[in-house]
Amino acid sequence: MTENKSNTALKILTGILAVALIALGIYTVRFYNEEKENQQILQNEKAVIEDELNDLIVKYDEAIATNEVMDQDLVEARQRITVLLDSVKDSEANLVLISRYRREIGALRSEKDRLFRVVDSLSNQNRLLATTIDSTNMVLAERTRMSDSLQQTNQSLSTKVDRAAQLKVTSLKGEGVIVRNNGKLVTNNRTRRIDQIRTCFTITANPLSEAGEKPMYVQVYNPANELVGDELAVQHEGGVMVYSAASTVYYENEELDVCILSNTEKNKLMEGTYKVYVYAGPELIGTSSFNLR
Repeated sequence: MTENKSNTALKILTGILAVALIALGIYTVRFYNEEKENQQILQNEKAVIEDELNDLIVKYDEAIATNEVMDQDLVEARQRITVLLDSVKDSEANLVLISRYRREIGALRSEKDRLFRVVDSLSNQNRLLATTIDSTNMVLAERTRMSDSLQQTNQSLSTKVDRAAQLKVTSLKGEGVIVRNNGKLVTNNRTRRIDQIRTCFTITANPLSEAGEKPMYVQVYNPANELVGDELAVQHEGGVMVYSAASTVYYENEELDVCILSNTEKNKLMEGTYKVYVYAGPELIGTSSFNLR
């Protein structure tokens, strides 16, 4: 009798184990399939990001080929997109990278829209100026008595175009610094020692620019194309842009020396070439690079 009970219990236990093994097998297969589907989704999203970046590059190529104004700004913006595209291609797809790339694409699209608006505006002003000059020449040919008035009008149009010029910077330089206990900053190019990255530049004199407070922003990218700093998100008319650091200066149309400090994270400091971008508001006005070891 006892032996029968034992056999029965053993059969029941065997059945339970068999059901558990079947359930575990089903769960394992389902988990594997879900993981495979998720990985495929990430790969598809990575492919979409590459297509979007390629599309941006094509648009910049077309703009560079058809516009002479702001040609250097367009070339530099296209180069940043190319660097990001190379980074996407060399990276394994995961949710964190996909999210970061999405944010950077958003910033690049905002910059593209802004640059293209400026290009279109300057092109329209050039066409307007050319049309005005043609009209002026016709009037001069027919009515020499109106030459003085037409020259004044032409000069006024030229002045308006000149006033649209943005701020410019010179002597742009990025470098690593150590912050001493007394607050003194000491230049250093070793990643393991620096506390902050200092970006210094000179805003050139421009009597046509409006004097007053000017918001200045800095972006610092490490060799892995990661933004180094506080990641300040700023809303501009064309969209949100993310910066490493910011400072407000008072500009009086004369040369002004400016230095902006960006905080650092040890995991983002690595040996290689760093890129620095300086903005006056949303306008990119200077780029440079420096090396850390």
